[in-house]
Amino acid sequence: MEKSEKKKELIRSIKFLLFSISAGLIQMSSFALFKELLHWPNWLSYLLALVLSVLWNFTLNRKFTFKSANNVPIAMLKVACYYAVFTPLSTLLERTLADSLGWNGYLVTAINMVLNFVTEFLYQRFFVFRDSIDTNDLARKERGEE
Repeated sequence: MEKSEKKKELIRSIKFLLFSISAGLIQMSSFALFKELLHWPNWLSYLLALVLSVLWNFTLNRKFTFKSANNVPIAMLKVACYYAVFTPLSTLLERTLADSLGWNGYLVTAINMVLNFVTEFLYQRFFVFRDSIDTNDLARKERGEE
């Protein structure tokens, strides 16, 4: 990989990190709302907060991080497949550690968020958007094609 490509990937990684942080803020604040104000169980609060953050994160990363012009329903289906595995496993971890073993719910949610960040970046970069990176209008404009 040449130097300019390495720089581009570093910038892509930083964008993913920043958007993930914003999604994390949405997830933690909605988790707190569901848990503290509505008094829902940890696992349900976590699950609904996760859904909200996924929608936010997918939308921003598709447009600005990966600059993908691929078919949105297909890309979202691929992301849904990731979450079909990640969500039950992380919800089970949330329920086991927080609800059954008494761990702090915020700590367990934070652990799940870190696991999600690392695995989702790799999944989206090398599977969901692999063949469509830098193909949207924003990327074409940056290359001077529009």
